[in-house]
Amino acid sequence: MSRTVRAAAVQIAPDLTSRAGTVERVLNAIAEAAEKGAELIVFPETFVPWYPYFSFVLPPMLQGPEHLRLYEEAVTVPSAETRAVAEAARKRNAVIVLGVNERDHGSLYNTQLIFDRDGSLKLKRRKITPTYHERMIWGQGDGAGLKVVETAVGRVGALACWEHYNPLARYALMAQHEEIHAAHFPGSLVGPIFGEQIEVTMRHHALESGCFVVNATGWLTEEQIASIHPDPKLQKGLRDGCMTCIITPEGRHVVPPLTSGEGILIADLDMRLINKRKRMMDSVGHYARPELLHLVHNTRPAQALMQDGMSHAGHEDAAKFIIEETEDA
Repeated sequence: MSRTVRAAAVQIAPDLTSRAGTVERVLNAIAEAAEKGAELIVFPETFVPWYPYFSFVLPPMLQGPEHLRLYEEAVTVPSAETRAVAEAARKRNAVIVLGVNERDHGSLYNTQLIFDRDGSLKLKRRKITPTYHERMIWGQGDGAGLKVVETAVGRVGALACWEHYNPLARYALMAQHEEIHAAHFPGSLVGPIFGEQIEVTMRHHALESGCFVVNATGWLTEEQIASIHPDPKLQKGLRDGCMTCIITPEGRHVVPPLTSGEGILIADLDMRLINKRKRMMDSVGHYARPELLHLVHNTRPAQALMQDGMSHAGHEDAAKFIIEETEDA
């Protein structure tokens, strides 16, 4: 049966002065996309309150004040901010994928949130490996977040930025038969080559997984770039690098990508194209050779503390679990 999903990829600037200001921009963009019929709306990486651009251009000794300010403006999950987005999803009848800086006590994480159209939070996942300068800012996620979830628009998976260069992370989602892949990057970073690389990466994942890819990158105004660093030479690293795009399972742009300025891409996804692609090449089905190559995925959440307060029967269950795990290995 034919099925069409109208998707939106949002490329807008955050409010670099306040979490509240950025959340307001998120809610306005949700309303604008929904008025155009969007059923799925994807925002850029750690958009709330903002991506830590400062960490790309400031040396560690000078990052303290901005890093602490990010702590103060980061969101907890749940919070008033996540409830506002959940209510917008419910009110606008749309699935929303939002990147946030999540604060969990003394640590920050690059976190992706997927809200279903009834407002329920279907997934909270943390980027498994922050990249380069980001490792000064965020902690690491775990395999529990590498999950595809059932939503009103289909099976949705999500990865952030250079997680797409980890083929096993991508394969974990592919093996769960994602139909729509929500991706996001910071945008306004590195320079033109970054946007070119994003396009190649998004098109390749769509082809290899046989799914649609909806990717959103952020945008900085010239005033915002100047506020991050006054040196014109370093400001070059805070421009370009944008590639907001919507890609078919055949690796084609559904609509022309957005590479500069603010805007919202809207496109209709013809879900029949998934089977059209997978009929020829299903990399986790008839084109796979699991007896030769397969992925072992640890889905247990990472825990800093495991309290041992079990009864005798509980200890027996734990011992049995350890034995079974060892035998499986």
